[in-house]
Parts: sequence; structure tokens; C-alpha cells
Amino acid sequence: MSKKIIFFLLLTFVTISLSAQKKKATASFETVFSDKPKLVVGIVVDQMRYDFLYRYSEKYSSGGFKRLMNEGFNCRNNHYDYAPTVTAAGHAAIFTGSIPAIDGIIGNEWFNQKTGKSVYCVEDTSVRTVGSDSKAGLMSPKNLLVSTITDQLRIANNFQSKTIGIALKDRGSILPAGHTANGAYWFDSKNGSFITSTFYMNDLPQWVKDFNALKMPQKYMAEGWKTLLPIEQYTESTADNQLYESKLPGEKTPTFPHELAAQSGVNLLEVIRTTPFGNTLTKDFALAAIKNENLGKSPKTDFLTVSFSSTDYVGHSFGPNSIESEDTYLRLDKDIAEILTTLDNTLGKDNYLVFLSADHGVADVPGFWQSQKLPSGVFNTSDSMKEIKSALKIAFGEGEFIRATDNSQIYLNENIMREKKISYAQIHEVVRQTLLKREDVADVIDLHNLANSTLPEYQLNYVKNGLNPRRSGDIMIVLNPSWFEGRVQGTTHGSLYRYDTHVPLLFYGWKVKTGETTIRTNISDIAPTVADFLNILEPNGSIGNVISGVKK
Repeated sequence: MSKKIIFFLLLTFVTISLSAQKKKATASFETVFSDKPKLVVGIVVDQMRYDFLYRYSEKYSSGGFKRLMNEGFNCRNNHYDYAPTVTAAGHAAIFTGSIPAIDGIIGNEWFNQKTGKSVYCVEDTSVRTVGSDSKAGLMSPKNLLVSTITDQLRIANNFQSKTIGIALKDRGSILPAGHTANGAYWFDSKNGSFITSTFYMNDLPQWVKDFNALKMPQKYMAEGWKTLLPIEQYTESTADNQLYESKLPGEKTPTFPHELAAQSGVNLLEVIRTTPFGNTLTKDFALAAIKNENLGKSPKTDFLTVSFSSTDYVGHSFGPNSIESEDTYLRLDKDIAEILTTLDNTLGKDNYLVFLSADHGVADVPGFWQSQKLPSGVFNTSDSMKEIKSALKIAFGEGEFIRATDNSQIYLNENIMREKKISYAQIHEVVRQTLLKREDVADVIDLHNLANSTLPEYQLNYVKNGLNPRRSGDIMIVLNPSWFEGRVQGTTHGSLYRYDTHVPLLFYGWKVKTGETTIRTNISDIAPTVADFLNILEPNGSIGNVISGVKK
């Protein structure tokens, strides 16, 4: 046999052997993901009420919300089961599977009876800002009393997974990412950069520095905000320029086009939050994280949380019936479509798991309802507190009986109560009789004696689920439907009514069935359901259940 033939046979053998080893390695790699997705992406759309999935559906693209709905699983009757329904509490509930009574996040802020000061949900003065010289980075998840689904994933595989949280709002990034996150990033309006805190790291990764150096916020704001479609096509919204809409800083009217031009005394880096470009900026940063952190490329499942905050800012300013809100959702639809397409191209269509929900809903603007002869209005907190203090003075004499108000709750002065030998029940009765004279108040609840409330049982459970004995107040004011504390222009949320509790819940991707259910699901069911997909333990404060029918 010639040397050439021997060499050829040897080369063929080596090639076949290497090919077999490569196939074996590939098969082994694929096997790793046969029982788990490469990446989980938890998307929260701040202030997205459930009906927004359908209100603008004719204008949505096929690749965003419609793709999640048509190819995924839609929980059509998904609700929060506590009050107040606000951003921090919602993000905590989604990722802990818990309720404020257990996880401790009873609001965006609350009053600390011991210190006599207000506490912001993610404040932490023991850490420092990373990426800016402002105080916007003095934040961490230390006030969250339980673990998150992102924590549980890290624990389950001995911290070999990467978990990263992203949002404009600090609380929208920090609470979902949990206590053990590799990173949480939020937007600092002072320098127009995404920042973090020393709770996570001492220096920003180079890719974050590179992203910030692009000055994307300035570029987006320079373009101005014009409607995505011809304005006459926004038939799902009221006409532009309503008296009950707020104006952007520096503008004379709340109308399109919003020029967003630099003006004296106006920080455009702050204004970007109240435009759809805040969401697009968040999307850009999320895509940069996927690429530069190689999310989904390791043998272990990674977890990315993305909260789109600008829908909330726009909603608060203009209301859910405005052209501004509609345009923001149409643009967000395109942002979500781009994220899904990127995941298809980098990980493969069936190799990632996505869920989408919202941290709360929103009330229609009272001015809009009143224009249609519907009952609605704004509760004047200042006037009501004057009435209460006057009534307490008449009943019990001089004294500062009220220390603070927050989250529709009154914090009483226990020292004066002890001195005057006055009970919670006595003060509650005076407050209740005073406020029930008003047309806007439905009930006044003694949080130390819930059994005596006249609220329907299911609403009383909402109050109970939102009550943490160390952080909540003593008396809670429940307003009538479509009334809220705030201002005449714009709107808000926080109630126990359906417009604030009914939010989307969509699952899509890895091992997700195509279908829907109208069986009631709760926000606390999300984390246990994701845990079931991943075959890991639920968060330690979880009270939810695995949603039936979602998983193949």
C-alpha cells in the first residue's frame, strides 16, 4: 500500500473521528437545554392595563404583542390581589410570587414610625453610586424581605446563572433582579447614563460605559416626538389638546408635535422618561446586555428582567385615552418585536422563555369621565386632612394625632394616644364619621380591626394582603371607584378596583402551549409558574400557584 493511500485513510479516519466528537459535543450541549431554556426574559410594562392588548391591536405589528398573544399563552383574567397597586409593590409581587404583607414592599415609599421619616422602597445609604456623581445610585434591594425567582435560579445552580435587571426606574430594575443579581441598571437623568450601585459592583462594565458614551438619550430627544402614524389614524384616542392633559416641561400645550427642544431650566434627560423614547432607550440597553453579557450562551439558564417605565410616565401625564399613550404603545410594540427577533437570531426561536405582565393598571382621567357624565373626581388630601384634624381636636383636645399619610393610609401618633388614653378604635370612629360625609369616600378602615370593615370580603382581602404590620399605617381610606388622590390633570393608580388590578399576563417560547384561559390567575402565580418551567424551588415568600395549561 502506497504512502499516499495510507495517509489518505489516516486523514479520513481522523476527520470522521473529529466529526463524531463534534456531533457528540453538540448533542451534549443541546441536551443541557432539553429540560431548561437558555434564557428567561421577564418583561414588565409599567401601567399597562389589560385592555391595552386589544384597544390598539389593529395597529400592532405581527411581531410584538400579537406574536406573544397568538403564539403564546394568554391569561386573560389576571389580577393583583392587594392594594395599593403601585410600581414597587407590583414589581416585587411579580418576581417573588408574594404579597406586600409578606415581601414588605407595601408601596413606593412608606412612613417609618421609629425614625419618623419616609422610607423609599429601594433606598440604601450604605452603598454608593456607580456611574455618576449623583445620589441616584444609593439603592439596593435590602428592603425586600424575601427572595425572588431570579434569586432562586441563581441558588439552584450554585450561582452559575447570570441575572440582570434593567429599567429607567431604579425600583423597576432592582426589585425584579433580586438580592443575588450580577447587575441591576437604571437611568440617571443627571448625566443621561445607566448607572448602578456598589451593592452590585464597584465599576461599570466596559460595555455599559461604551453604551453611555453613545449619548443615545440626547439623540432621541433631538428628533422630537411626532406621531408614528398620521395623527388622524389615532381613532382609539380622544382628540389632542384636552384640558385634563398635562404639558411636558417647557411646552405651552399638550399637543403634537412635541418638539422636545432644549430650553432654559428644562432637563431633557428627565423629560425623555415621559416619551416613548425612554422605552426605546431601555430596549437598546437590554439588547446591549444580551450581546455583551452573552446571555443564554452558557450551559446554565440566564435571566434578564426588563421593565418599560415610560408607559407609566406618559400615562400619568396624558391619561390612557390620549394620543400620546396610544403612540407610546404602538412604538413599544415595535421595541418588543425587535427584542424577540434578536432572541430568535441569537438563541433560536424555541430556546428562550418570555413572560410579560404589568405592575398595575390605571384609572381613566376624571376629567374625561366627567365630560361623558360619568361619576369620577379627585380626592383633595389637604382639605380632608384639615377636616380630620379639626374633628380630632374637637373630640380629644389639642395634639398632633397624625404623624404622616402615605399609600392612602394614616399613621397615628401613638405617644399622644397613650398620654391621652385614646384607643385606635376611638380615633378611627372620628375619622370615619368625618370622611364618610364626603361624596368621594367609600369606607375608612381600622387596620387594627379589619373584621369590623363594611367592605365586601374579596376587597377586604386585598387590604389584608397589602398590610404589613411593621410598615403600614393605622387607618386606610378607600375611595369610590374612579376617584383618586392626585391632581386634576393626568391620572394615577393604586386602588383595589379592576382598572388597577386587571393586567396582562402572557407566556411565550420554550415549552409554552399556544392558548388562553379565562380562569382567574393572580400576579403571585407568575413566579411559581416560572419555577415549574425551570424545575427549581419557588421564592421563599411565594403564595401563588402554578398556572395550569401553560406548559407543554
